[in-house]
Amino acid sequence: MSDTSRDIVLRRIREALRQPAPQPARPDFTAPLHPRPAEGDDLAVAFAQSFVRVGGVFYYCESEEHFYDQLFAYKKEKQLEHLYVWEPELKKLLHAGNLVFLNDETGFQQHADAGLTTCEALVARTGSILVSAATGSGRRLSIYPDQHLVLARTSQIVTDIGDALRLMQLKYGPDKLPSMISLTSGPSRTADIEKTLVLGAHGPRSLVLFLLDDAPAATT
Repeated sequence: MSDTSRDIVLRRIREALRQPAPQPARPDFTAPLHPRPAEGDDLAVAFAQSFVRVGGVFYYCESEEHFYDQLFAYKKEKQLEHLYVWEPELKKLLHAGNLVFLNDETGFQQHADAGLTTCEALVARTGSILVSAATGSGRRLSIYPDQHLVLARTSQIVTDIGDALRLMQLKYGPDKLPSMISLTSGPSRTADIEKTLVLGAHGPRSLVLFLLDDAPAATT
């Protein structure tokens, strides 16, 4: 007589019970909690993916001229009439590209549509931007305007938060760190009230990154 489905299932159970249960591999407690992205070119890709995942708006710029075009198009699309830029190196760069911006604090509190700053580092694993008060943008330009625009370079991308903080220590010294260091992961948001997501609760509603490729050209 052929086995019924019930007989087959029971036989499989009996056979399985004769074998010792496989034991899970011993965990490696020295391994990092989160896997580290690959080094090299893949690091920029890992950052871009993480940055967009947390709500950032990403623009890749092959050259300074490409950055001018991208920023001009973005300003036109978002109708940004009041773009504030306070850092001398950024002012010089935008002047070279014939881009219109406000370079002082006149009407800042009333008309701050957007602010363009540099940053200290980009963190690939979390898609975060590390800014500090040590730049000419100070504390306010990355927090007060409705939109925070950032110009960064591929050479500033590091793997993890610890790497970014070590860069800060090397740059400023352990005893002379900036008075404000902020790690920004996406636009400001909160869902504290009735679990309704609100953007711009504690800072800019938009975080926009223009990533300028400064890697040396490959030679053949």
